[in-house]
Formats: sequence, structure tokens, C-alpha cells
Amino acid sequence: MALVLHAGKGKNVFKTLIAAEYCGIKVELAQNFEMGVSNKTPEFIKMNPIGKVPVLETPDGAIFESNAIARYVCRLKSDSPLYGSSLIEYGHIEQWIDFASLEIDANLLIWFRPRFGYASYLPPAEEAAISALKRALGALNSYLASNTYLVGHAVTLADIIMTCNLYLGFTVLMTKSFTSEFPHVERYFWTMVNQPNFSKILGEVKQTEKVPPVSSSKKPSQPKEATKTKPKDEPKKEAKKEPEKPKAEADEEEEAPKPKPKNPLDLLPPSKMILDEWKRLYSNTKTNFREVAIKGFWDMYDPEGYSLWFCNYKYNDENTVSFVTLNKVSGFLQRMDLVRKYAFGKMLVIGSEPPFKVKGLWLFRGPEIPQFVLNECYDMELYDWTKVDISDEAQKERVNQMIEDFEPFEGESLLDAKCFK
Repeated sequence: MALVLHAGKGKNVFKTLIAAEYCGIKVELAQNFEMGVSNKTPEFIKMNPIGKVPVLETPDGAIFESNAIARYVCRLKSDSPLYGSSLIEYGHIEQWIDFASLEIDANLLIWFRPRFGYASYLPPAEEAAISALKRALGALNSYLASNTYLVGHAVTLADIIMTCNLYLGFTVLMTKSFTSEFPHVERYFWTMVNQPNFSKILGEVKQTEKVPPVSSSKKPSQPKEATKTKPKDEPKKEAKKEPEKPKAEADEEEEAPKPKPKNPLDLLPPSKMILDEWKRLYSNTKTNFREVAIKGFWDMYDPEGYSLWFCNYKYNDENTVSFVTLNKVSGFLQRMDLVRKYAFGKMLVIGSEPPFKVKGLWLFRGPEIPQFVLNECYDMELYDWTKVDISDEAQKERVNQMIEDFEPFEGESLLDAKCFK
């Protein structure tokens, strides 16, 4: 008996077919399969009790769930190139498969379903899903800055599943303006879909040019206003008195929408330092930087309303490739976007040869590093953080040099200096 895949078209089918191409396994598509009809038959329900696709029919029984089917096909070949060459590679492949499913696919589907009429459209839910998706893509982008494939030096099942999940995003939801924030993810995706075994199944892949509108049938319904008026001669009917609602129910119905909770930093006492004014001064000072920008900074600085922090990358010994080190810093700054309203930062990449050192200076609103930054930006734990003692003239001068991009910095040349403002 041949392997028969019962399904329509889409990313979950592509996973199995691409894996089969790499492993030299023949998988046939069920003839005349019609979604909504074929998957409701008693024969199909025996294979998958909830009637979902895809389902793979094998000589030993049926398998459902797309990742499980793709794994099965890979394991049919004893020396499959898709499962790595060691236990640790196998573990990393499984790790990225879970990431592709839980962090990428799950959030894409929350964004996708309401826009195609499969679920009710709830703007807060969509906003949260897109935010979580961007965080996942940011993490993936950082990893791919120094890796061509997810595991090892060749395509594995992790790449197949990740690419197929990204396929939905690139072709339906994520425009170029969206994905341009993640250049390494872009490079990875287009590299994968143009591999011969991918393109044989996917054909020509084109990125969507616009986000589809929300299906009108799934938009929240609006109450209709009565427009019909009674004829003048029609006798007035006594209005039917509505039964009085229980107070609790009435209160709940009439309660105004609750405002979004304010950021705790917005509740701090006003500060004499206006962060935007400092950022403008920094950006507009082209000459006499010490006399204008640095002096202006200390004139504005409010130690009660703001705090200064030095950071030092914990794993500088690993910074052996210049472009990889620079990409690490760029990724960190990108993920710090959530604190742009409340922070200013300078990141220095130091040294003329590896290993390169990464050190930084950050100005945060409030007396401590904001807790929501520590919670949301995982890069924070990759650095040692030390609060600046501005009563120490040596530390104060170090602040000046970092703001100024002074070179040589601590006796070494600067490979690069990046500003967060």
C-alpha cells in the first residue's frame, strides 16, 4: 500500500511533501479530495476523529497532525539527512520545530483567521498576536545573523517546518514593510523556498503586497438605529415597559470601557529633564560636542527622575566575527524599541581584532532599570549592569566618552558605535 496524504493545499501539506522529496519517499495525494465533504465521511473520521487534515494513510494505520506526519516520513529513511547527525542536533531540530509551531505559526493564525472569516475579529487579540510574532521573529533574526540553517550546515526538518509556517505569513499577511525589520529572516526564507526540493512543491512564491481586510462577517456587529417613523394618523401605542434589570446587570452593561493601564514610568513625579530635548541636542550637535552636547546633558540631567547604567556583554570571548558581533548589538537595540519613550543608549563595539568587546551606556526614566524592560527584552540578561555613580569623576568622564564616541576608548579603537534615541 502506498502512502496516501488526505488533504487540500497549504503549508501543512507542504511540510510532508518537501520532506518526502529530501528522503526519496513517494507520497501520493488522495484523489478527488474535497475539503468539507471528504473529511466528513465515516471512513475519514475513523482515521482522524475530529475530521481535520492532513491525514497520512500508511500500511500500518493512519497518522494525523502535520508535524507528526512529516516526522514519520523522515524516519522511513534510516539515514535521513533531515534529522541531524547526533543527539544534540536531534534535540535542536525538535527545539526549532516547537518554536516554529508555538511562536510563529500560532501567532500568524490568530492574525489570519479573523481576516478570512474563520473567527471573530478582536483588535486587542490581533495586536497582541502581532506583537508576540514580532518578538519571535526578532529572536529568529538574531539567530540567523550567524547561521544559514537552523541546525548544522544543511537543510533539516526544522528548516522545512519553519519555512512552511513562514510561508503563510510571507504570502498572505506580512508585507515587505513588515518583514524588512527582520533582514536575516527574509534572507533565510527566500533561500529556503528557492531550494530545488522546496520550489518543486511550492512553485513560485510571491510576497503579499497588502494585509487583507477583516472579513465583514466577522467584524463586531453595531447596533442598528431605528429609522422608521409612525404615520401621523396612527394611534400611539403605549410603550411596553421593559422589566427592570437587576442592578448588577445594568451596571455591568453601562460601565464605560476601562482605559489601558498606564506605564508605571508615566506615573512618576515630573522631571526637569525632558528626554526628547536631550535627544534633539545630541542629534543636532555637529561641532564642539563636549562644550555643547556633553555640557547640555549634565545641565539637563535629573538624578531623581533618571538613572544612568553601564552594561558589559557577559560573553565577549565569543565575539570572534565582526559582523556577527555587530548584528548582536543591532538586534538588541531593535528589541529595546519598547522603551524608546523612556530611554537613551549608546552601544560601543571595541577592538581592532577579535574577540571584540561590547559595552554600553543607558539612560532610563526612573531610579532603576524599568521592570517591564527586564521582563520583555531577553537580551538584558546577557549583560552585566552597573549603576553609574555620578559623584565619581572617573565614572562621569567614562559617561562623557561613551556619549561622545571617544577614541581610543579605554586604550582600544572603536569598531562601531550605535545610538538608541
